[in-house]
Amino acid sequence: MADPYTTLGIARSASEKEIKSAYRKLAKELHPDRNADNPKAAERFSEVTRAYDLLSDKDKRAQFDRGEIDADGNPANPFAGMGGGFGGGGGRGFRPEDLQGMGGAEGVDLGDLFEGLFGGGGARSARSSPFGQSGGFGGGFGGQQQRRPPPPRKGADIAYRLRISFIDAARRADQRITLADGKTIDLKLPAGVEDGTQMRLKGKGEQGPGGAGDGIVTISIDSHPFFRREGDNVRLDLPITLDEAVSGGKVKVPTVDGPVMLTIKPGSGSGTTMRLGGKGFSKKDGQRGDQLVTLEIDLPEDVTELAKRLEGWQDTRNPRSRLGV
Repeated sequence: MADPYTTLGIARSASEKEIKSAYRKLAKELHPDRNADNPKAAERFSEVTRAYDLLSDKDKRAQFDRGEIDADGNPANPFAGMGGGFGGGGGRGFRPEDLQGMGGAEGVDLGDLFEGLFGGGGARSARSSPFGQSGGFGGGFGGQQQRRPPPPRKGADIAYRLRISFIDAARRADQRITLADGKTIDLKLPAGVEDGTQMRLKGKGEQGPGGAGDGIVTISIDSHPFFRREGDNVRLDLPITLDEAVSGGKVKVPTVDGPVMLTIKPGSGSGTTMRLGGKGFSKKDGQRGDQLVTLEIDLPEDVTELAKRLEGWQDTRNPRSRLGV
């Protein structure tokens, strides 16, 4: 995989918020559902997802920045940077002509030379060799210090997008999703779910030499005709009649869990907000927010009858006095 910063189009100094924003933008453009006839878009989508997985993990990002792992999360080459080899020739390796000035290739005892370089030979113990317990080339690279080859890579991750209703998100209702292999599973939504939340399905990606990759499910929450989300709370504007506002009473109120009865105090005015506990979205700790109900007095279009009822009565208050007028 290419450099993850380049893949997401961000600077190496990008913040977590900038990384997340860049991923969401690219994921929306490249999602397979929007590019059914473009297989390159799906491949690019997987690259973007893998880049985000690495950079969104603070530990892995720090390891990558220090050069300890590569863009695929594998350990970096421990011999990187040794450059020119033993000859110091800028990467060209050791050549006989490099011995000029030391008597030429024919006049030098290579055994003595390597013994001087690496401390080999019978006069020194094997432990003094920088290549392990054998004291020379033969045991160093073939012994216990030899770098093991990286494990086989797993298959690529598969990205899914799951659209759910506002009410299902608030109630954390189980969702059924069909995987790429045609199988269907039921997902339990996580606490604190919100638009853009991602869920990882272990082993539900493509098969590879090292096993299957994962499925990455990105959740999209639909809006609602009259409910609005405000953090962990749900807001609702509730129309009431003038009689209900003046006299009070019990009215039926819709919630994400179904309708409930709400008691309105006599003399309630427009803008009065009432709270229904535990009728909002789930929080990270599993508890739920509240539903905030704002009253709105709805006057009839034909106020003739209302005027007759108020005939002879006059409100002498000045409700604008608090504004200084």
